[in-house]
Amino acid sequence: MGSMQHVQSHWTSSMQSPASGFAHPRRNIAALGIQGGMRVADFGAGSGAYVLGIAERLGGSGKVYAIDVQRDLLRRIHNEATRLGYKNVEVICADLETPRASKLADASVDLVLISNLLFQVPDKPPVLKEARRIVRSTGHLALIDWSESFGGMGPVRDDVVTKKNALALAEKSGFELTREFSAGAHHYGLLFRPTTEHV
Repeated sequence: MGSMQHVQSHWTSSMQSPASGFAHPRRNIAALGIQGGMRVADFGAGSGAYVLGIAERLGGSGKVYAIDVQRDLLRRIHNEATRLGYKNVEVICADLETPRASKLADASVDLVLISNLLFQVPDKPPVLKEARRIVRSTGHLALIDWSESFGGMGPVRDDVVTKKNALALAEKSGFELTREFSAGAHHYGLLFRPTTEHV
């Protein structure tokens, strides 16, 4: 029980770090309906706040793929997952602007999470197309991003991907909105499912 409290304490403190960008990973993970046995891909895993939270929620079952272009961040995620005893975390180094970059099989994951990534990516459609390729027909895509710049607290104004633009990008990539969820005071949260007519 003591080690579980240590894990809980560590995870709670990491969720409150500035790296989480004022989104609320723990609350957002709860809103996504993640259940044991699911396979989840975190595009642009960054500091690993979502990856470690999802691994904990999966309870040792399923799999969470931490996908990022920065090897040093992936190394930290791997080391932290190992330290915490999470055996269901796999790190994948990939440039998601490249076709089939995740190296995951078609229709192989239940949820793709893209949080605070779109504003950083110059070529956004390939990222969403890769999400569409790997998500199962019964799966979902969750998009979380800054709703505005907030005077420089978030991304520079020209890099902000508005909710309207995120919706359009997702729809063009073969997704339809199922619902919105509260993702924090400075972020929007959108949950999509794949459309059946997408080729």
